[in-house]
Amino acid sequence: MKLSKKIGSLFLIFTIAAAALCGCGNEIGESKVKTIDDLPGAIIGTQLGTTGDIYASDYEEEGSVIKQFNKGSDAIMALKQGKVDCVIIDNEPAKKYVSMNQNLSILDEEFVVEDYAICIAKENTELKDKINLALADLKEKGTLNEIILNYIGDESGNHPYVSPEGVNHSNGKLVMATNAQFEPYEYRENGEIVGIDVDMATALCDYLGMELEIQDIEFDSIITAVQSGKADIGVAGMTITEDRLKNVNFSDPYTTATQVIIVRNGGDSGNLLQLKEKFENNFIKDNRWKFITDGLLHTIQISFFAVLIGIVLGFLLAIIRFTCDTTRKFRILNWICKMYITVIRGTPAMIQLLIIYYVIFASVNINPVFVATVAFGLNSSAYMAEIVRSGISSIDIGQFEAGRSMGFNYVQTMWNFILPQAIRNILPALGNEFIVLLKETSISGYIGIIDLTRGGDLIRSRTYDAFMPLIGIALIYLAMVMFLSMLVGKLERRLKNDVK
Repeated sequence: MKLSKKIGSLFLIFTIAAAALCGCGNEIGESKVKTIDDLPGAIIGTQLGTTGDIYASDYEEEGSVIKQFNKGSDAIMALKQGKVDCVIIDNEPAKKYVSMNQNLSILDEEFVVEDYAICIAKENTELKDKINLALADLKEKGTLNEIILNYIGDESGNHPYVSPEGVNHSNGKLVMATNAQFEPYEYRENGEIVGIDVDMATALCDYLGMELEIQDIEFDSIITAVQSGKADIGVAGMTITEDRLKNVNFSDPYTTATQVIIVRNGGDSGNLLQLKEKFENNFIKDNRWKFITDGLLHTIQISFFAVLIGIVLGFLLAIIRFTCDTTRKFRILNWICKMYITVIRGTPAMIQLLIIYYVIFASVNINPVFVATVAFGLNSSAYMAEIVRSGISSIDIGQFEAGRSMGFNYVQTMWNFILPQAIRNILPALGNEFIVLLKETSISGYIGIIDLTRGGDLIRSRTYDAFMPLIGIALIYLAMVMFLSMLVGKLERRLKNDVK
């Protein structure tokens, strides 16, 4: 009966969401931006860290408001909903956005023309020189032009890049950091990262005799990855700017691009597809459901092992602190524990994750899933420690004295008398911490992990539809939380029965 009620609740939420979806095509009206001259005073949407974002900031002095989004697809959704007046973005991705949304159009005027280049660590001048030689050779032979034509223009699909026969990749590995949500430069298709930049990097590796490895991370983390040595190069439609040159070097340009302005034209939004069509487009087409299943697997894996780390380390910290409070022993160790808990609880989990990956493990080629597990485990341990300590402190001191009077030593008393009662008292709080940890793993995408949330982001980057993937991800998280709550409830009842 209870299970059916939970299923009914999920169905009700989905029904409400579907009803909202049917009404999401309400027209917002045309944008007030008709030409570049209308940008002063407008609300401008940009993708954080892109050239459009950099140049758009100049208009802030003229009364414009710049809204920065982590993803171009999020900026487009804000434009469709009337939250911004226009979006500045690269011309080629802009064409894809407009083709999927009939109520959007691109202004005829170009915002800025720019050159894209490969970012390389400042100290890696040898690699920079090699890449420049390779780019010059690819340009001279026409290979680079054919790669571009394969994705842009009337001949798209007719010039696929194929590695020459007998290529030797024995000169090591070239790690490329990118953000695979920028079609046609880099995007996911049938589970693989493809695009102009990927083919170009493959051709570079063929020339250099190296093996290509691609890391798909957030755009604003690419330069950090190159600086820290996590990646050798960063390729994601990057323009050379003065600010970026302070942190990294760039190769010679490999292509020219145009930043354009997307606006609402007041036409039909084209979003009034049937629920079935939207579901198929978001989850069935090109096996996009695999982004969800792969992400779910990583989310469960990280959460499970992180909570184990959190429990073990949290109990250890709590016992040390309680022992010091009651016996005045281990004062130095207790001070270290207090500082650890203060630092971990006083800083955001995302910052801790980035520090562990890009600073502590900067020079180590390590699995990001392992890093995320450790990071979330350490974060959880600080909260677990205080939860467990409060549970131990809630047990009457007479219980401890009774155990000692029966001949048990300190450890035996703690293990046989205090901890079992403390666990029973704090079980709801421990279950809640696991639930919080499960949802907190949604930031794992910042170090290139396809978790559940990032899986939804990848779908949005291909379908340009935010609603269905976000609702789907939310329902999966909700189902997991309800399942965990049910398990904790059963365990609580069993412990109560054992007491009776």
